[in-house]
Amino acid sequence: MIKAQPSVAILLATYNGAPFLFQQLESIANQSYSNWYLYASDDGSTDVTLKLLEKWQDGFGNTRVQCRAGPSLGFVANFLSLICAEEIEADYYAFSDQDDIWDTDKLSRAVAELEKLPQGIPALYCSRTRSIDSQGRLIGLSPAFNRQPGFANALVHNIAAGNTMLLNAEACSLVRALGVVDVPAHDWWVYLLVSGAGGAVIFDSKPSLSYRQHDDNQIGDNSGFITRIKRYYLALLGRNRRWSDQHLNALQAALPLLEKNNRRLLEQFSDARNLPFFSRIAAMIRLGIYAQTFSGRCGLILAIILKRL
Repeated sequence: MIKAQPSVAILLATYNGAPFLFQQLESIANQSYSNWYLYASDDGSTDVTLKLLEKWQDGFGNTRVQCRAGPSLGFVANFLSLICAEEIEADYYAFSDQDDIWDTDKLSRAVAELEKLPQGIPALYCSRTRSIDSQGRLIGLSPAFNRQPGFANALVHNIAAGNTMLLNAEACSLVRALGVVDVPAHDWWVYLLVSGAGGAVIFDSKPSLSYRQHDDNQIGDNSGFITRIKRYYLALLGRNRRWSDQHLNALQAALPLLEKNNRRLLEQFSDARNLPFFSRIAAMIRLGIYAQTFSGRCGLILAIILKRL
């Protein structure tokens, strides 16, 4: 007997995405993996985004494509409200932006990797991306992260781009246990939870989609000298410390879900952030927190020294 394909719930968050949404939807329709269901949450678009979604729903049927109103509280709350919707049930869950172009084997590759893992553990798959401009021209590739993913990395650096993610049902349950929380980004939050709970994190060095860069990007990629300088500047202004505050506050409710060693690491990291200069540096070194790239490590060192972490 041929085993049925596991089901994949694609969670699409939209807001005034009409210029590029058709290409994203088309790339979903062209997936070599067939057992997917699309759930779109629109955050109050004033362009023709809803009409495009309704047209897609008419073409595929209400069972295959469902549309709903988002919370209108920003993209993070929109994505988290989707994955926390108990009525959406699947074996795997994939976040989708509104303006990318998925490779035809995006879902099949991700499912194949996660299917290799033991049953019952939280797991997520993520990958590199290739950046394209508004005209679809190649800009470059996102960084290749070679160090092992883990909670000590997730506390200071997100390697898991949400538009590449596939979560299993156990990882989804972790997110649902906390609900819609106040965090900087849904994907970073998922990386923190899965790694903190001792789950598996797979980073694929082969890109799985074309990540469109344009003026309306909510976050954008990390490549390019100008982009890095801008991020360093924002970090010096205190943005990264505010992000850490948000994560630490949200993780307090997640303590029962974390592994014992990671609960201890979280507590020690929280304390170390506020220590005097030399004690802070020594404590951070002892904890073994790490970024994945050279520029990330430079930024981390600077943030520790200047108490911006």
